[in-house]
Amino acid sequence: MTPTLVRQHVSPTASASGVDPGARARDWSEIQERMLVPLYEAVYDRLDVGPASRLLGLRCGSGLALLMAAARGAAVTGVDSASPERLALARERLAPDAPRGRGPVGGGRARTAPGLLGAPPAPSTATRADPYTLVTVFEPVGGHADDPEGLGALLAGVLPLAAPGAAVVLAGWGPPERCATSSVLRAAAGLAGTPPGAPGWRAARRDDLEEAAARAGLRPDGSGRVACPFGYAGLDSAVRGLLSTGLFDAAIEAGDAQQVGKELTEALHPHLRPDGTVWMPNVFRYLIARVP
Repeated sequence: MTPTLVRQHVSPTASASGVDPGARARDWSEIQERMLVPLYEAVYDRLDVGPASRLLGLRCGSGLALLMAAARGAAVTGVDSASPERLALARERLAPDAPRGRGPVGGGRARTAPGLLGAPPAPSTATRADPYTLVTVFEPVGGHADDPEGLGALLAGVLPLAAPGAAVVLAGWGPPERCATSSVLRAAAGLAGTPPGAPGWRAARRDDLEEAAARAGLRPDGSGRVACPFGYAGLDSAVRGLLSTGLFDAAIEAGDAQQVGKELTEALHPHLRPDGTVWMPNVFRYLIARVP
């Protein structure tokens, strides 16, 4: 199995449209997030993430990538302002003994206690004295039309926290023809009747990552591609996992959750295997850039 790299937009009208943010966050954590493990491992291996690393994970979701870095000995801080429910699950993973509402403690072999925040930390004497050596955004660029602009602004705001020459890693969907899930996202979103111009999935562009890095004033310093197949135990698991990404919330608001689930199930049928599992090969890109 592998984890999925998709934007965690949670619509402010999610509850009104029948979407349960807590259940969606749990589906993300238990089903979908693991789809990107090959990506996390490839990046951490390439950058030799370990005890000397001080990592800031933006849009950290429920914290699986942070947990893997902490297991290598890195000091980790995660930030996610889009989904408090996912951040709460990250806190359970990284600091299971921390009292609710308080900062986390512990954290495997990490040098310092992991931090989990609802907004990027403000520059301080402490961060200037011990700046981050690695900043990651594993949530994939290319899922929404405003991705490069929004990501560029987010990165520009945290660069003062990073050391000169620190690596910044951005990730995104590979070419649509190399991502079986692209056809599912396109078909299901279209069949659900998402209004033109509404937020939702869009095909990745070749220069999405480079554009976001340029907007933040970063210098590209290498890239790579990683196979991240999406594998599910069955159709129900696949539907729940893909719905947990938030990419279908606009379609749900425009119609109803039951209809969107039906259309998504139909779009998944070509990827259903004889044993009842669902398998979709995908390729994701990552870009390594450097802080000036």
